[in-house]
Parts: sequence; C-alpha cells; structure tokens
Amino acid sequence: MKFDLHCHTKEGSLDSKVSFLKYISEYRRLGYDGFMICDHNSYRGCKAFDKISDWPELETFTVLRGMEYDTKDGGHVLVVMPDGVYLKLLKVRGMRLRKLIHVVHSCGGVIGLAHPYGHASSSAMSFKKMNYELIGELDFIEVFNTCESHTSNLLAAELAKKYDLPGTAGTDAHRAEYIGMACTEIDGQIRCNNDFIEAVMNGVRMESSGTEREETRSGKAKEHWTGVLGYRAYNRGISKMRSPRRKLSHYRLTHSSDLAERFEKTWKDVQREAKMKSGKKKSGDQQSDQ
Repeated sequence: MKFDLHCHTKEGSLDSKVSFLKYISEYRRLGYDGFMICDHNSYRGCKAFDKISDWPELETFTVLRGMEYDTKDGGHVLVVMPDGVYLKLLKVRGMRLRKLIHVVHSCGGVIGLAHPYGHASSSAMSFKKMNYELIGELDFIEVFNTCESHTSNLLAAELAKKYDLPGTAGTDAHRAEYIGMACTEIDGQIRCNNDFIEAVMNGVRMESSGTEREETRSGKAKEHWTGVLGYRAYNRGISKMRSPRRKLSHYRLTHSSDLAERFEKTWKDVQREAKMKSGKKKSGDQQSDQ
C-alpha cells in the first residue's frame, strides 16, 4: 500500500495551505492508498477529518492520524497513537524526548524522528543536548523528506540502518505542489492507526522513495546561521517564558487518573501481544502449507 506519511493540513497547522480534503482528492487521483496527517503539536486536522471519516467513498482510502511534536531536546518527532487516542498532553509542546518516548509507548503508540539531519533549527542531530542513546528506543525514522536535501535523506537512511529501524517517507507538505513527491510502500493492509502501529512493531517491510524539492529561499534562510540563531532565540525565549506553565501542564496531564485508568497496558504488553499474534499467524500459514 502506498502512503505519504507526513502531511500538514491548514485545519491543524498555521503554516499549511492545504486542506485535508485536497490531500484526499489528490492522493486518490494519484493512486495512493492513503496519507498521514502530521500537524504541529495539534490534532485539529485529525478531528476535522473525523467528521467526514464515515463517507462511503473513503471506505478504501486510509487517513492516518498522527502528529509532528516539537521536543525540547530532540527536534521534531512523529507520533502515532492508537485509534481514537488524542492525548491532551501532546498539545503542550516542549517535552523532553525521553519523557515523550515513555508517554507514547505507555499508551501503545509508536514514535520516530522526523528529518533527523534536516534544518538545524528543528532536526534531532543538530541539537547539542540530543541524547543519542534514545535513538535505539524509537520505533522508526523518517528516511526521506521532500523538503530536505539529498544528503540529509541519505544520512537519515544510514541512521535507520545503523539502529535497524523501519524507514518512512513523507513530503512534509505545507503546499499543494509537493503532493505526491514522497511515497512509503507498506507490505500489509493498513486501514487504521492500529494497523500501522502493528506493522511497525512487527517489522513489516517498508520501502521509501521520492523526489526532493528544489532549494527555496525560506529553506536557505533556515540553514543560514542567522536563521538558526534567530529561530532558536525566539523558540527558547518563548520556552523560558512559558516553561513554568508547560511543566505544570505536563505534570498534571501525566499524573491524571484518566491517563492511568485509560491505558493500563505497558508498551511491553503491547509488544508481547503483537508478537503472539504474529506467531499464531506464522503457525497457521505453516499448517496451511502442509
């Protein structure tokens, strides 16, 4: 099945010019099986799609609900939670990567680095405080991003290979002209978030490909030292101002009884169940062959 696993909608990302309906119409026309909404620290685009998700014409087209989360020490990260799970905690940006991994895994989701060698202002490998030991605790890595350079994508692919993690591809589209410039082919039936999570956990084969866009003025500005410095000064300045409030919000949301009661399974439990399912399937296949 063919997917674009990194799309920003204008319903959920302030810097996007593309509606989720535009993505649906274009990707259906191009022969894709679906795409993933990955708005910045927001589920607004996902919830907007939820209102029309039961349309008959969408029965054979999959829209995955994800998020591109802005961590404090690991740049942008892609998060996919189980079906119907929209954690309020993820709307509060600035969590440390270690804590985010724990939250996502505890709730049965999967997490991966977005464009790890991309623009220095928002990519993991450019953060001085990035804990590289945490890469092994991730579930996948975005190895192709249309908005990044060829070298950046090659390095991302090498990183995924080094840690034996699945690689995904996404356009990171904020404009319609980038639609169709990246593709993740998955050997399996992906009809919902749970299917995607299970595919990632079970090591289902994924092939990533695409075309990098031409370098833009905004891209050059982000890479220039003045752009990086300006972005970080702004980002960290805002972070310092809001830090006490964010920490309080993170504490309240991670210690809420609702979170504890709703997600009793640990990540290990989820992995164990998936392996058992996979084992039963293989056993059934062997018996049918006999």
